[in-house]
Amino acid sequence: MRTVSENACFGGVQSVHTHASRATGCDMTFGLFLPAEARDGPVPVLWYLSGLTCTHENAMTKAGAQGWAAEQGIALVFPDTSPRGDGVADDAAYDLGQGAGFYVNATQDPWAPHYRMWDYIADDLPRVLTANFPIDPDRQAITGHSMGGHGALTLAMSLPGRFTSVSAFAPICNPTASDWGRKQFTAYLGEDEAAWAAHDASLLMRDRGFDGPVLIDTGTSDQFLDLLRPEALASACAERRQHATLRLQPGYDHSYFFISSFMEDHVSFHAEALYSG
Repeated sequence: MRTVSENACFGGVQSVHTHASRATGCDMTFGLFLPAEARDGPVPVLWYLSGLTCTHENAMTKAGAQGWAAEQGIALVFPDTSPRGDGVADDAAYDLGQGAGFYVNATQDPWAPHYRMWDYIADDLPRVLTANFPIDPDRQAITGHSMGGHGALTLAMSLPGRFTSVSAFAPICNPTASDWGRKQFTAYLGEDEAAWAAHDASLLMRDRGFDGPVLIDTGTSDQFLDLLRPEALASACAERRQHATLRLQPGYDHSYFFISSFMEDHVSFHAEALYSG
């Protein structure tokens, strides 16, 4: 692992690191914020999964999360959204290839050799974090935006006991029924739609639910609202009687202005769950 940068931030340290990933077969980059409390021992961690076209850096510099995390004594992890490099398959479209890993393990060529973002987030990066930093593996929460909100929800429901709480900003809620999902799942996972169900938050909510609190925020002026399909997740939560708070925020769009406006709510939401256990 190599440290790219370290900066003092709200009494703690915001750093960026690269490492050789066993999951993706290439070097990966992630951002990590450690609050002041990490100097004295392991701290809880909140994962932030970013959306299409993003790297580790977008949320790290735009979401305004570090100040609120510092108040709560929580670490923040900002992974990249896909494998990258000259030998990694890519596509000219913004919603496929590098920057658009969709948090799945690809089974189809040319994506299969490197696009294993599920394994990277679920297994590879957690091992790196707990081996090298004062992160408490028993106190983890997860959030994300758009494609990252999809990833946060599907990982949380598929890894029972891993995360105390899950939240999302404008998540892709029903990708098997959306152009943001059907295109990528066909490319990465093949045309057998049965293989897609494990990566659809609305279907997982109906089938499994989540054993913990859920918070979802979506803007009513989100320019991608029809692709996000928040109504599908709301229906699934109602059918399952899931403990969840789903909010439509009047006038907000899909941007980081929206995310930063409600970041305090989300960090406080996760802090309550992380410290209540």
